[in-house]
Amino acid sequence: MNFWETVTGSDLTREWKALEARAEALPADHRAAWEQIKVHLSPYSGFTGRNLMPILDGALGLLEETAAEGQSLHEVLGDDIKGFCAALAGGEGARSHRDRWREQLNRNVARKLSRLGG
Repeated sequence: MNFWETVTGSDLTREWKALEARAEALPADHRAAWEQIKVHLSPYSGFTGRNLMPILDGALGLLEETAAEGQSLHEVLGDDIKGFCAALAGGEGARSHRDRWREQLNRNVARKLSRLGG
């Protein structure tokens, strides 16, 4: 990956298209799970989404293996896809971008209030 690809994000676009092409080959129920996984992982994304690409690649690989072996999604993912995604992103209670922004805002407000108070 060169500097220009990193700056423009064209490498991510290429990777994303490759993931989506792989997902198109999945059976319908696995493709539906892929759509849910993308939705539930998105809150854990950084600004560019670059941090999620390896996680999404691994999740798609798991779906591909599951489909190839004829396993049901329930056997592999269970009933809680949202919890599965939280575990993939770093465990239950993993911090999302909203959590980080909220903490930053709270620190800034506390700092401003401390200046006003004394």
